[in-house]
Amino acid sequence: MDFSFTEEQSMLRDTVASYLSDNYSFDQRRAALKAEPRWRPDVWKAFAEELGILGAPFAEELGGLGGGVTENMVVMEELGKALVVEPYLGTVVIGGGFLKHSAYAGASDVIGKIIAGEAIIAFAYAEPQARYTWQDLKTTAKKDGAGYVLNGHKAVVIGAPYATHLIVTARTGGGQREAQGVSVFLVEKSAKGVTTRDYPTVDASWLRKSISRTSRSAPTP
Repeated sequence: MDFSFTEEQSMLRDTVASYLSDNYSFDQRRAALKAEPRWRPDVWKAFAEELGILGAPFAEELGGLGGGVTENMVVMEELGKALVVEPYLGTVVIGGGFLKHSAYAGASDVIGKIIAGEAIIAFAYAEPQARYTWQDLKTTAKKDGAGYVLNGHKAVVIGAPYATHLIVTARTGGGQREAQGVSVFLVEKSAKGVTTRDYPTVDASWLRKSISRTSRSAPTP
């Protein structure tokens, strides 16, 4: 089995590495985290428009580069070397991954906005009582017309200070710690009923507590 990168994947790696070498020093990272908005929207714009890497794992018909998990790995490795704080993992890998494999009618529109750098997604799954048990959920989702109403409290939401959307896990059935009955929802962070609080981590990154009360959501992706 050949584990070598293709020519296109090698070019993607070199392009990302070259950009970060020229534009993302540790001092630049540290300065960005100390001042509002505590990330670099100009870098995110370059990822979308100059490098095109926000479309790396998406199909060409959606406006992406036609790649997949390997392209994500290539990009993530280079971002990790530079300690990049911009939310590629939450937006492209996690958010984009959910949307690609969902039945949500608006998925292609949101993916298009991800590729254009207009939609930023954070994964709101952790809850204070759950620690590392992902299915331990007190957040609930109740059907309401064409959508759902979510009630609950999420914590340690990485990338949420910059996000436009949240991927939220909520219980639609079963008991609090059962693996069955957990659904996933796409919630606009600006939706009525969503309140948030930012706080710093020891590495100077910023996380967010997201408290959703009577927040309306798109149907389960």
